Amino acid sequence: MSTRKTTVFYAVLIATASIAVGMVIASRLDLAPSSTAQNLSVPATNSAPLGGPIDATTFRSIAKAQIPTVVNIRTESRQRTQDLSDFFGGDDLLQRFFGQQAPGRRPRGRGRQEPPPEQFTAGAGTGFIIDRAGFILTNNHVVEGAETIKISLANAARGVEYSAKVIGRDTLTDVALIQFTEMPAEPLQEAKFGDSSQIQQGDWVMAIGNPFNLGHTVTVGVVSALGRPFGGVAGREQDMLQTDAAINPGNSGGPLLNIRGEVVGVSTAIYTDAQRVANIGIGFATPINTIRDLLPQLRTGKVTRGVMGVQVRRDAITKQEASAFGLPNTNGAVLVIVTPGGPAARAGLDPGDVVVEYGGRPVTDSDSLVNMVVNTKPGMTVPMTIYRDKQRRTVNITVDELDLEAEQGRTARRGGGEPSTPTETGFGLTLEPVTPDIAQQAELPRGQGGGIVVDVERGSAAALGGVQPNDIILKVNGQAVTNISQITRALQNTSQGTPVFLLVWRAGQQVFVTMTKK
Repeated sequence: MSTRKTTVFYAVLIATASIAVGMVIASRLDLAPSSTAQNLSVPATNSAPLGGPIDATTFRSIAKAQIPTVVNIRTESRQRTQDLSDFFGGDDLLQRFFGQQAPGRRPRGRGRQEPPPEQFTAGAGTGFIIDRAGFILTNNHVVEGAETIKISLANAARGVEYSAKVIGRDTLTDVALIQFTEMPAEPLQEAKFGDSSQIQQGDWVMAIGNPFNLGHTVTVGVVSALGRPFGGVAGREQDMLQTDAAINPGNSGGPLLNIRGEVVGVSTAIYTDAQRVANIGIGFATPINTIRDLLPQLRTGKVTRGVMGVQVRRDAITKQEASAFGLPNTNGAVLVIVTPGGPAARAGLDPGDVVVEYGGRPVTDSDSLVNMVVNTKPGMTVPMTIYRDKQRRTVNITVDELDLEAEQGRTARRGGGEPSTPTETGFGLTLEPVTPDIAQQAELPRGQGGGIVVDVERGSAAALGGVQPNDIILKVNGQAVTNISQITRALQNTSQGTPVFLLVWRAGQQVFVTMTKK
């Protein structure tokens, strides 16, 4: 949902490619958090029941009161692009094959290489002020990797911007806390927090943001669904609010407001199909209660979470399964994988165990167990009640600290977070999501890639067409894809005997592949 303009230089090697994205990644950031920033006051939450009439001035009043709290964010970054030497072993193509110096290139001394060309990236997003000291909440993907961050306020003169820096960020919830480094002369207005736990399907909400660089745009809709599992970290999806309030590229990090004008969510992602880049009525926002709980840690520059080293089954326990497990009811979380050497393994837990209590609190389902574990301080020992072989048992587990980078690295080396299952496309492909580590290892252009091929069935249409394991699918029939569902939908809609054109990323370059459905 953040806009991006990318120009790739050195066109001998790489052609500019554009992609329609569902969750638009703006730019990257890894700035060190400041230790001199002022103290942050965590906004109070208004948990009073929502109610009251809605009239012709309701949304007008909300917009007038809350637009001053919303800011537009512009980011800039430079990144290394791939040089010819990356592909041809350290010398230029002309020099290697013809003994000539490439036109416009300076000769290199022995053991010395020219700096590679740079790729300039500009991004835009939205944020909102939560403290008069200049603290702003936005999405992590809006500011991640940015060398410069510029903030513009509502009703400011054209071109008036203020610099900002990152204080803390969290990949899991895609949230970042930033702060002005040069304060505006006028007093800042703070947003107010509502209680996202009170939100129900059908509730009116308003989104304010910067769609397609059209600053401080207001859209209105309702909450379409609650608890949608979504997120940018494979295997650790977060419960999101779904809304039909129009959210478009550039709305990332903007507030989702309730009927009182209080923030109940942060606009984070949109769902798109292969034909349309923009809003189709399915947007996602991170609940503000989740973010509010993280603010003290974001202020310190680091978010820590507990981990017990297991994977739990997402499906609820049925009555028949509860009877087979020996459970008194259908509450509990079934462990499907126990990581060797992890906290759960050290505590003696096994796959197939059902956790029914954690720290004396009942575990209603897998989500409740995950939430309790991640909110446990690393190093703490917690009693757990499990069922194994229809017997109730108690074990003590000492929680470790969650390391997302290491976890995603293990996922990338395994080729995916969960065991591969062939996609029912009729082409003989097995696909898995493109994790951040996979993208980094493959040097995939940012924001591209819908799925990585982990297996190709021998003799299948994909194999005959030349598709290879580790290919990352960028486009299907000329349409950019950003997730596996888009790929499978496009392939499933192909009739027998019809050719399908794929653009894949292979060994650092784009490759065009044609395959025909049998």
